Amino acid sequence: MTKRCTWPGSNELMIKYHDEEWGVPCRDDQKLFEYMVLDTFQAGLSWRIVLNKREGFRRAFDNFDAQKIAGYSEEKIQELINDASIIRNKLKIRATVINAQKFLEIQKEFGSFSDYLWGFVGNKPIINSPEKDSDIGATSPESDALSIDMKKRGFKFCGSTICYAFMQGAGLVNDHVVGCFKK
Repeated sequence: MTKRCTWPGSNELMIKYHDEEWGVPCRDDQKLFEYMVLDTFQAGLSWRIVLNKREGFRRAFDNFDAQKIAGYSEEKIQELINDASIIRNKLKIRATVINAQKFLEIQKEFGSFSDYLWGFVGNKPIINSPEKDSDIGATSPESDALSIDMKKRGFKFCGSTICYAFMQGAGLVNDHVVGCFKK
């Protein structure tokens, strides 16, 4: 019998995210950019905080349109810094603008961000089989390689732990525990 997964401290929004998005392979560039932005803001915080502000992020960051975000003016950045519907971290807001610019450069170089990203896992999801949540790692050789390459390209807030969380969310890594109905 399969069981429904729950994360410690999870609420309905987190369960919905787990059940419908987390670990589902994504190759859509706009959705991948959304996940990247959200993981940037999650750094040092709980995923619950980010999910609770997701709609505010969508509105504030033009529905995660990388083209628009890449061209944000200083005035727009200041507006975001004062927007209580998002996490108002100046470094993360500025990093999002830089990351949008770098994201567009990768799209131009590789044809899509998805092609670039999925190349780090051989174009197929890595399927892990953790017995329990505490068996799930925070990094992997693939997230290390992605982090190194992204840093080299000028991305911000892209350490291996953030990259691993991004890879889990975007379905490059399946870390659903054994017995989870998503396994």
